[in-house]
Amino acid sequence: MFVGREHEMELLSGLWRKAGPSLVICRGRRRIGKSTLIQQFARTAERFLDLQGLAPEKTDNAAQMRAVIRQLADQANVPMVNCDDWQQVFGLMDMAIREGEKTVLLLDEISWMAAHDAHFAAKLKVAWDTKFRRHQRLVVVLCGSVTSWIDNHILNNTGFVGRVSLDLLPQELPLHHCAAFWRRKRERVSSMEKLKVLSVTGGVPKYLEEIRPDLSAEENIRRMCFLPEGLLFHEFSHIFGSIFDRRAPTYKTIVGALVDGALSLSEIGERIGWARSGTLSRYLDDLMQSGFLAREHGYSPRTTRQLKATRFRLKDNYLRFYLKFVEPMRERIASGLLVRTPLDSFLNWDTIIGLQFENLVLNNLPALLDRMGIAAASVLAASPYWQRPTRQHGGCQIDLLIQTRYARYPCEIRFRKLIDRSVIDEMQRKLSNLTLPAMASVRPVLIYEGELSGSVRDEDFFDHVIAFSRLLTAP
Repeated sequence: MFVGREHEMELLSGLWRKAGPSLVICRGRRRIGKSTLIQQFARTAERFLDLQGLAPEKTDNAAQMRAVIRQLADQANVPMVNCDDWQQVFGLMDMAIREGEKTVLLLDEISWMAAHDAHFAAKLKVAWDTKFRRHQRLVVVLCGSVTSWIDNHILNNTGFVGRVSLDLLPQELPLHHCAAFWRRKRERVSSMEKLKVLSVTGGVPKYLEEIRPDLSAEENIRRMCFLPEGLLFHEFSHIFGSIFDRRAPTYKTIVGALVDGALSLSEIGERIGWARSGTLSRYLDDLMQSGFLAREHGYSPRTTRQLKATRFRLKDNYLRFYLKFVEPMRERIASGLLVRTPLDSFLNWDTIIGLQFENLVLNNLPALLDRMGIAAASVLAASPYWQRPTRQHGGCQIDLLIQTRYARYPCEIRFRKLIDRSVIDEMQRKLSNLTLPAMASVRPVLIYEGELSGSVRDEDFFDHVIAFSRLLTAP
């Protein structure tokens, strides 16, 4: 299925209206749909050359070049010849481009292609300047999951300054597009079931494609995660191995430190036994660029100024679910001991979905603002807020604090089978500890999945009460 991506498609389609060729970067998390996006865009072209690099572990530079030449020979009228340098291979690509014909040239897994040639990027720059840019109707796309390679060799390389027309970083699909993967049954499947599945898959298209609408949430998750053949049982090692190679264990250690909640840089260092350093910051940057982490800046509820303290959140639901619930049982799963075990016999959904539900909401802020009737342009700050206790004020943590010029919207994100009046008491306690400007209104918000008790409905405490099901529908 190809759903959503309207914004990215609009940006890409606009390139045909330029006077000359375009160089495009498409980077981000594995399985996020980068290649599918470009393939969909290429349907607007007259010629599509889809060239993919090989996983570098058991290859050398010659094998990478042979693989690309073979793909060129299969897709275009290009001879199968031996080349001993990437400049010659780029020359063959140039031969496959017909003048005046709308052409998309995709170099997929670009870091794999370049893995065994330290001068690959420099040669590509020469090829762009002397060959590719002569074609007025050409879009060259450099695509890859190893975003650090693209950053270092393309985006931050002075040789490519002014040459990149578009830098795409596709994110997870919005929730209303995720619902489309239940196909014709989506109206009959409850928001509770969808939330359980999305707590594992997030908005990652490849994972969503694995959903069988005829099966329950528990059965879908068991099939994907708790069978030795399941895609998501093996996916973790594939993600970290293909993106981070030999450094994968280090990145896994950092991600593991964030499984139970967001931490500051110094807290991560303490948790994994590292001193605070530039090296740790670079690793965190790589994880953010790859789509796994988010950096959260706190903003003062009184002044809306950014606070010095920042935290890092594990925004990827699959990674947290795997590390917390699949990896501890990995040996039993691999041995087939859980093949017949009902998933709900050993998983407590209330404890699982707390952070996962929060992630889904934070990752879908535009949809939430739309349901609240808040124009995005009026938002001064929107992030989780945490406050340490002082002599004057107690501590508090707010799942999401949205701040506009004249109002503060503290949001409670809650998953329970029954949500009772304690949610009001808890929000009142938090508000009593906040220092707020005298001129600002305070409008509490409840975002929930479950059943609201009569007392919560009758008291009319929250200014907005937003059911998860509303975020699953198109705006």
